Amino acid sequence: MQKKKNAGLSRRKFMGASALGATGLSFLPYLGFSKPQQFTSSSLGTSKVRLGFIGLGRQASGLLRNMMNIPNVEIIAGCDVYGVKRERFQHVVAEQYGKEPSSIPVYEKYQDLLQRADVDAVVIATPDFWHALIAIDACRAKKDIYLEKPLTYTVKEGQELVKAVRDNSVVLAVGSQQRSEANFQYAVRMVQKGHIGKVNHVKAHVGQPTSPKPYDLSKESIPADLNWDLWLGPIKPVHYNAELNPPISLDPKKNENIWGAWRWYWETGGGLMTDWGAHMFDIAQWGIGMDRHGPVEVAPEKDNNPLTFTYANGIVMTAEPFDGGTRGVRFIGDKGWIQVSRQGFKSSIPDLAVPEAEKSTINAHPHHVDFIESVIRRKDPIASVEIGHSTCTVCTLGNISNKLGRKLKWNPTQQTFEQDAEAEAMLHYDYENGYSLDA
Repeated sequence: MQKKKNAGLSRRKFMGASALGATGLSFLPYLGFSKPQQFTSSSLGTSKVRLGFIGLGRQASGLLRNMMNIPNVEIIAGCDVYGVKRERFQHVVAEQYGKEPSSIPVYEKYQDLLQRADVDAVVIATPDFWHALIAIDACRAKKDIYLEKPLTYTVKEGQELVKAVRDNSVVLAVGSQQRSEANFQYAVRMVQKGHIGKVNHVKAHVGQPTSPKPYDLSKESIPADLNWDLWLGPIKPVHYNAELNPPISLDPKKNENIWGAWRWYWETGGGLMTDWGAHMFDIAQWGIGMDRHGPVEVAPEKDNNPLTFTYANGIVMTAEPFDGGTRGVRFIGDKGWIQVSRQGFKSSIPDLAVPEAEKSTINAHPHHVDFIESVIRRKDPIASVEIGHSTCTVCTLGNISNKLGRKLKWNPTQQTFEQDAEAEAMLHYDYENGYSLDA
């Protein structure tokens, strides 16, 4: 694909946009699709985007199916540290294109895939602690990126990834697919248009408990075709357990029956805070105008009080259940409330309902179509790297506050804690095995 890397993607433009979060709702444009169903192959022309997949587990399998439903996409290579998952990828892609599985290139090391000149963009669906290193290397290789949420494992990684994206003029879309769904777009638009009045409180339910727990899985034998050291990469070693990287079988055919449990442990993930917070805190901040910004204070989940984020405009966001415990977001204003989840849209105002005309009718998820359109047209996607970073930062702040068990003051502009060396030290960690964010 012939790409114009410098068209509309300068770092100056998007760093300058970071002040949007402080302007207030009345100045925020609606950033979603007005009609998601309009994004079809005809609207994208005949351009082809050649994709490589890095990380071939359960999440990647869903992304692969959706991307293959977009006529403008061609899947040409894959990478994983687990041999059987590389082989599964070959079979799935080969069946799609009527080829022999052995003709689909696969790699154990992502660097080998990034060296391919015929790869236009990569889909990264690895454990979170690998996100920044792979994505920054992809930026340097001038590959556009679809990166699963949460954006990064640490705040420092997010800062460096934002720089890498803008310095290299690549497209990066975060896998926050709720931004492209009609329920969530309509809810945000109604909040921003003032239908519930002045917002004073947002409840974002991500599940319980919010924070991860210490690693407690038993030690098991490492499969012969799994490079466990490479899976661990920059983190401190933990012993192998099949729940971390669920096994599969090709004969008989058996895919993963659980999500990788690395999500739930301090040593390898961020718990529900980053797993579902990356979705729900994302919508909450979008609705109240805090994209590319963030809270000024965070108080831990303690003494029957929920995790609480306070913003400079006085709005409070709490991580707590509502309406039977559904994972979603409830915006509460002085004239009523709006709540939204993957199950639907509700409001205390009877005449608010998602118009049928706004619901997508395309086969692929609108979020993935948005990424491909952004690559072709050289524009920023609906979930840009700055948005992904600000959302991920909120999640990480919640985990830090919970772990320290105390209230923290945060400067969202400088992205530092106020006179708190202990908390500041938790914005990153020392990589193992010689890994580095530096070039």
